Amino acid sequence: MSLGALIAKSRTDARLSIEDLAKLTNIPATLLRDMENDNFKKCGGETYARGHLRNIAAKVGIDERIFLDLFETEVTAPAKPIRELLNENNVTMPYQEPKRISWKILAAGSAAVLILFAGVQIFFLDSENANEPEILVTTTTTPSSSASESAAPSAAASPVISGGIEVELIASRGTTWLYATNENGEVLFSGQVREGASKTFNAAKQVNLRVGNAGGVDISVNGKDVGSVGADREVVNLTYNAD
Repeated sequence: MSLGALIAKSRTDARLSIEDLAKLTNIPATLLRDMENDNFKKCGGETYARGHLRNIAAKVGIDERIFLDLFETEVTAPAKPIRELLNENNVTMPYQEPKRISWKILAAGSAAVLILFAGVQIFFLDSENANEPEILVTTTTTPSSSASESAAPSAAASPVISGGIEVELIASRGTTWLYATNENGEVLFSGQVREGASKTFNAAKQVNLRVGNAGGVDISVNGKDVGSVGADREVVNLTYNAD
């Protein structure tokens, strides 16, 4: 789900029209429509756009970091080639087309290299015939255990709260944005979970999830698969209790 689509979805979930949101945020309705269509060019720059996103997030009841993370990923990602960006920051010298070399110079250089190479070959052949050394080849093997000892240790698992609840989300079929809190409203995670990655959350009593691509994820609670939680690109709110 794109940033504009998420803004529209959050607004409708809050039961607000474009005009209602315009009055609450003092953002023109035409600009709100552009933002919901993923057009942020009329916001007056990236700084103003981020301010609008914070304002909208507060009025529709969503964590502003969700909007800002998507804004950084979808809107502010560099579109220029790396060489141009480096030139703008004086990191490297501007690219210049290499000068063409005359074919006559290339031919003369090639001939000189061939002559030099032939002389070197003759020299080494004479040296080898005069005194050919005996070569002894030895083979060493490394015990398989050393490979396991040198392997980097796996990342430590999240600590499990005794008598609490553990919820694991795996982005099995697509990337999703995720917002997770515990029973006290403390934020456990806010951001994107890339396809193939997973997040595990532990809490004493409750884990709350807001998932932006319900059809692309699998969820297990205390090691048990809970099955499908929604369709592709569907935004769902989920609550799992220790009981």
